[in-house]
Amino acid sequence: MALVGGIFLGDSPLNSVQMLWVNLIMDTFAAMALATEPPKEDIIKGKPYPKTDNIITAVMWRNILG
Repeated sequence: MALVGGIFLGDSPLNSVQMLWVNLIMDTFAAMALATEPPKEDIIKGKPYPKTDNIITAVMWRNILG
């Protein structure tokens, strides 16, 4: 919204304090969603990934570029 407003209106529709409030609210909802989900047993009991593994897999790259 800030980018499109800046391009078409010449001024951002939200000031910096308003953008911080939006960020705070959106992050709060995401944190609540993650905090209320129970842990999965297979993740807890699984072994850690090796240090040599890539963080972004081939499937992830395909989805990012697609």
